[in-house]
Amino acid sequence: MQLQILLLLPMAFLLSPGAQAGEYGWQWEEIIGGWVAKPHSRPYMAYLKRKTCKGEETCGGFLVQEDFVLTAAHCADGDITVLLGAHNVRRDEETQQQVSVRRKIPHPRYNETSFENDLMLLQLAELAELTDAVYTIPLPQAGRTVDPGSVCSVAGWGRTSLNSMRTSNILHEVDLEVMSDKTCQEDGLLQHYYKPLKMMCVGDPAEDKGDSGGPLVCDRTAQGIVSFGKRNGSPPRVFTRVSGYIPWIKKTMRGLNSPGSHAESPASLH
Repeated sequence: MQLQILLLLPMAFLLSPGAQAGEYGWQWEEIIGGWVAKPHSRPYMAYLKRKTCKGEETCGGFLVQEDFVLTAAHCADGDITVLLGAHNVRRDEETQQQVSVRRKIPHPRYNETSFENDLMLLQLAELAELTDAVYTIPLPQAGRTVDPGSVCSVAGWGRTSLNSMRTSNILHEVDLEVMSDKTCQEDGLLQHYYKPLKMMCVGDPAEDKGDSGGPLVCDRTAQGIVSFGKRNGSPPRVFTRVSGYIPWIKKTMRGLNSPGSHAESPASLH
C-alpha cells in the first residue's frame, strides 16, 4: 500500500500563514498519496530558503541551466538561497550545493491577484556543478501541450499533515493526472482559470493531491509550475504552463549572458 502523505512543500513547498489570498491559496508543499523519493533520482530539484520579514520561509524550484532555477513568481519575497542536490534538507549531505541568488526575475506581467504569469527565473551567483545529484531538467517545446489524462509527477519537502506544522525533511513525490481545461473552468472557486494556453488544470477532483513551486514533470520534461488552488487545499489545482513561456525564458537567460543549457539529462531523471 502506498504511503498516504499530505506534503505541503516549501513555497510551493510550505504552507505558511498568510499564504492564501481570498478564496485561493498557494499550496506551498502539498502532496497526498505520496511516497519517499529515491535519493537524488530528481537531480533538478531545488530547495529555496527565503529570509523574509516574517522569518525563514521556503519554496521549491528546478534547475534549468547551470546558473538558472525556475520557480513561481509568488516566491519572490525575501533573500533567497538555493540548495541543490538535497534529499534530506536538514542534513549536511556531500551531494548538496548551496548557492546564493544574483538576480530574481519575475515575469514582468505577473499578476498576484489573478495569478497570471506566475513564474520567475533565479540567476545563480555561480554555476552549479553538474553531478549525478545535481542536473538540469529539459523544458518543453514552445506551445506544446500535455493531453488530458496524462499522468505526471510532482515532488517536494514540507508538512506531513494539514493539522500539523511539522514538515518532512526528506523529498517526497506523487503522481498526478492532467485534467481537461473544462474541469477548472467549471469549478466556481477557480474562476481565474481563463487562459489555458498559459495554465494547466491538474489533479483528480476525487482525490486531494497537489504541489507548488517545483515542476510538474511529464515524460522527463518540466511542463508546469504549481500556481494556485482552493483555500481548503482540495483539487483540482492550477499550474503555470511552462511551454507558454519558452520565448520569454530563453530570451531572459540569453540576455543575462548565461552559458548554454544542457538539454540531455541522466538516465535517473524522472
